[in-house]
Amino acid sequence: MKSEKISSKELFNAIDQIYQEKGITKEYLIDSLKTALKAAYKKDFENTYGNKDKDQNQENPTNLIIPEDIDIDISEQAIKVYAVKEVSKEVLPEEIGIKITLEDAKKISKKAKIGDSIKVEVTPKNFGRIAASTGKNILVQKITEAEKNLVYTQYADKVGQIIVGTVQKTEKFGVIVDLGRVEALIPNNEQIKTEKLQPHQKIKALVLNVVNETGSSQPKITLSRKSINFVKKLFENEVPEIMDGIVEIKDIAREAGSRTKISVWSNDENVDPVGSLVGKKGMRIQPIIDELNGEKIDVIPYSEDIPSYIINAISPAPILAIDINDEEKIATVVVPDDALVFAIGAGGQNVRLAAILTGWKIDIKTETQIKETVVE
Repeated sequence: MKSEKISSKELFNAIDQIYQEKGITKEYLIDSLKTALKAAYKKDFENTYGNKDKDQNQENPTNLIIPEDIDIDISEQAIKVYAVKEVSKEVLPEEIGIKITLEDAKKISKKAKIGDSIKVEVTPKNFGRIAASTGKNILVQKITEAEKNLVYTQYADKVGQIIVGTVQKTEKFGVIVDLGRVEALIPNNEQIKTEKLQPHQKIKALVLNVVNETGSSQPKITLSRKSINFVKKLFENEVPEIMDGIVEIKDIAREAGSRTKISVWSNDENVDPVGSLVGKKGMRIQPIIDELNGEKIDVIPYSEDIPSYIINAISPAPILAIDINDEEKIATVVVPDDALVFAIGAGGQNVRLAAILTGWKIDIKTETQIKETVVE
């Protein structure tokens, strides 16, 4: 059978276009086409030579084979199908797919002899049409798969990082964010409860995870604005001293939308860690507060001395005394009578965040309460 050139250039033009616009390699597309065209050839061969009345339970009655090679020559825009066949003295009807007579084999190679394996072109006359149809379908499929994989790779590398997106819409299960090439989700439990994100609003969010789900047209990207790591990354992106390793963020305690406490340490005695995060006249911390819609942020110095660290964590409330129970990790903190509410904070928030930050249970007592205990 003579090979047939595809009458339309659409298939090959599509390969070039996809390569240029999508960045998907020609080799990947051609390998995918080969796999699909092998299946297309087998189907065509079965329709041409197979027994249409064959028993459905009878396995491969005509010994049909899938060609070992399908060559796609883009420069000539031709698709040729080759099958490896055994040279035989005679070929029975059921062996047409796997054997070739010596006489026919010598037309291909004069050196052919019985028992040899020879590569035979078996391109059907109508294969150009089949190839064009199959090719278009496989290209669409592979474009979808490749783009999905490219997006997955792109965003999988961003897990733990901050990205910028545009709020698209709010659903019952969360907020859909447009990232340009793909959509992402901020689930309800990863949102700041006090904020109402609006369509078309530009926001920042932390990439929590990326999953390449089977059967989905795009990877599943989950974002968070509630995570303490979101605040951490905001500061890392804003403060050069953190990126340079001079200043370290040690601990973070956060009630998203309301208040965050963050402790910092400097590896250079000449660099003020708190000042590095706050910036001159608050120029570094203010953009972060704005991004978090006014969430209060307390930046405190970290200390390896536990009493000092707890006192810093309670600040700015004034502390009169502190007693440490190392065995139970309980700190009793004494404050002036008029500073109790200030030290505990609204709804106990200040002391609660201080406890989370330091890892210690903190019991706030007033000066009067301590005196009464001593008297008793």
